Amino acid sequence: MSMEPVRCQWCGDDPLYIKYHDEEWGKPTHDDQTLFEFIILESFQAGLNWLTILRKRENFRDAFDGFDYQKIALYDADKQKELLQNPGIIRNKLKIKSAITNAQAFIAIRKEFGSFSKYIWAFVNHQPIVNQFASFNNIPASTPLSDKISKDLKQRGFRFIGTTIIYAYMQACGLVDDHVVSCFCHSQK
Repeated sequence: MSMEPVRCQWCGDDPLYIKYHDEEWGKPTHDDQTLFEFIILESFQAGLNWLTILRKRENFRDAFDGFDYQKIALYDADKQKELLQNPGIIRNKLKIKSAITNAQAFIAIRKEFGSFSKYIWAFVNHQPIVNQFASFNNIPASTPLSDKISKDLKQRGFRFIGTTIIYAYMQACGLVDDHVVSCFCHSQK
């Protein structure tokens, strides 16, 4: 008889959510391509359930050229119309436009800092913040640090990147470890 490991309650029993929780969420990533992918996905998630985005992730990957920020930065009006007709993604005109703007701003940060990873990880002194939450209910939706990062990104031209989105981004990319202490993924037990 095999016992399921203890996980954060939010992933429930959906296999896609469990896979995401176990293999990605909270795992530190320094790969610019992955960091950009999560900026796109998190910005499209605004106002929606994350599972909705996960279920459409492959469609987003196909529609947005594998999250290639160089290509996305050059999307024209025709490509925007094409995306607005794509039933496999979230068809929100402002979010689609922000993906293009964010790709351009992402490239500018890479030019300034050498990589987006160097820029974003500097906010946490290049080490994940490991929180000690006993319950999912204790995890904040935003923090003063996510406020600061959101403000800085907005000043650099990013859109759809408020503090709640940024905190979710920090969790997804492992800048913070918000796995509850009983979870087998907490601090990479």
